[in-house]
Amino acid sequence: MTELTKILPQRQQRVDARAALSVWQRMERSRIERLFQEGAAKIRLPRVSGDPLEAVLINTAGGLTGGDRIAWSVDVGDGTSAVVTTQACERIYRSSGGTAQATVSLKAGADARLAWLPQETILFDGSAFSRTISADLEPGASALFVEAVLFGRLRMGEVLRRGLYRDRWRIRRGGKLVHAEEFAIGPEVADALEMAAVTGGRKAIATVLYIGDDADGFLAQARDVIGEDGGASVWSIGDSGKLLARLAARDGYDLRKRLVPLIGLLNGKAGLPKTWSI
Repeated sequence: MTELTKILPQRQQRVDARAALSVWQRMERSRIERLFQEGAAKIRLPRVSGDPLEAVLINTAGGLTGGDRIAWSVDVGDGTSAVVTTQACERIYRSSGGTAQATVSLKAGADARLAWLPQETILFDGSAFSRTISADLEPGASALFVEAVLFGRLRMGEVLRRGLYRDRWRIRRGGKLVHAEEFAIGPEVADALEMAAVTGGRKAIATVLYIGDDADGFLAQARDVIGEDGGASVWSIGDSGKLLARLAARDGYDLRKRLVPLIGLLNGKAGLPKTWSI
């Protein structure tokens, strides 16, 4: 180490990445119109025999920590269908300063079908993470959104005691706001999770939102899949149907045992992405 580097503060390298995908209808198939990648954000498209198009998001940095930023943008055109998932769980590591931020921007054209199905986000002790999801759906479009979070990994002996986690959703259909939510927990995460009004000690949660004209037809089956640790409700907002489900579990494995069949139910013939398994 030189005398100069002893004096100057050491600047840590941070992730600043973004990727965008747009899909259009050509020759009666959903195909790539535009693909953009920068930094650690990559998108891969496995070969499929027909619709929907499947996109796999990859963070080549291997995770996020304080000060990192990653942004994903997906636009599916009129009449197209796409399933978007991740290669692996996103890991949020201990922060030495600042908050890791993820921004998700989604659009679906008229009569399009979009499924946002990333694998779980794993929060490690001392992590700080903020995520924003915004979606604009045209009339006639349907969309499935899934976000699952693990507060530590019990089977690996990793316990999250302190940290910060914030999640913000804004979903519009036909220009009308049909779903909005804000979730925040921390800094004493473990203590908050023990409260009955939060998760009652469960360390894995998931939010599942389906927007579509046929949402009410899934309610009874969704409740059967979810069981005691969670619930589901259906609303009509203008011309939009909306099913919202919450799940809680002891750990990620128990969560997946119910989350996988629920995704299969709500995602129709598209089923589960290839990267998902129990």
